[in-house]
Amino acid sequence: MNRLSKVLAAAGVASRRGSEKLIFDGKVRVNDMVITIPQTLVDPDSDRILVDDHPIKSREEKVYYILNKPRGYTCSNTRIGRKKLVIDLFEGMQKRLFTIGRLDRDTTGLLLITNDGHFAQDVIHPSNNLTKEYLVKTKQEITHEHLQALSKGTLIEGKWIKPIKVKKMRRGTIKVGVREGKKREVRLMVQNAGLDLLTLSRIRIGGLKLGALDEGEWRELSKIERKLIFS
Repeated sequence: MNRLSKVLAAAGVASRRGSEKLIFDGKVRVNDMVITIPQTLVDPDSDRILVDDHPIKSREEKVYYILNKPRGYTCSNTRIGRKKLVIDLFEGMQKRLFTIGRLDRDTTGLLLITNDGHFAQDVIHPSNNLTKEYLVKTKQEITHEHLQALSKGTLIEGKWIKPIKVKKMRRGTIKVGVREGKKREVRLMVQNAGLDLLTLSRIRIGGLKLGALDEGEWRELSKIERKLIFS
C-alpha cells in the first residue's frame, strides 16, 4: 500500500505536487469513489485508479527529455482557449508527459519533460539547491550600475531575492544565475534594475547545459545527463 499521490507520481501522471493538485481538484477516483486526500492509501495492483476517467498505468516505462522551449508555449497540461502547450511539441507520444517546473510563455530555453514524478520532485525540491542560469538580452547597454542593481536583488512575493551570479557577456547581454525559482524572478530583477528585456533564455539547470538544440527541438536525456543535473 502506498499514498495515492505517490502512486500517481510513480505512474507518470504528474509530479508529486501536480498529483496532489489533481487529487484536491477531485479529478481522481479510486474504485469509483472520488478521493480528495493525497495521503489515502491505495494498492495500484488491486485498486482501480482513474485520473480524468482514464485508468493509470502502474508500471509505465519512464522517459526523460531535454527541450529548447520556443517562445509562445505554455508549461501546462490544461489548455485554455487556443494557447499552445509545450506538450504539443511531443504530439504522437503515447505516454502522459509533463514539464518539470515552468518557464513563462515568453521565455525560451532548457526545459525538462518526463513522466517520472519522483525524478521531477528531486529536480524541483529546494533541498537540492539547483542553480538555474539564464541568458538575458536587453535593449540598453549594460553598465556597472545595472550590474550592481541586479546583484542587490529585488523583492518578490514578500521575500528579498538575490541572484547568485551576474556576469556581463557583451554590450547588451548578461548571464544571471538563481536558485530560488520564484515566478518571473529574473524578469523582475532585470526590470527593477532599469533595463528593458528583449529576450530571456534558460541555458543551464544544475550541471546540465542546453547545448546546441534549436528552439522547438528536443531529445532524450542519457543516464549520465540525468545525474549531471545534480552535480
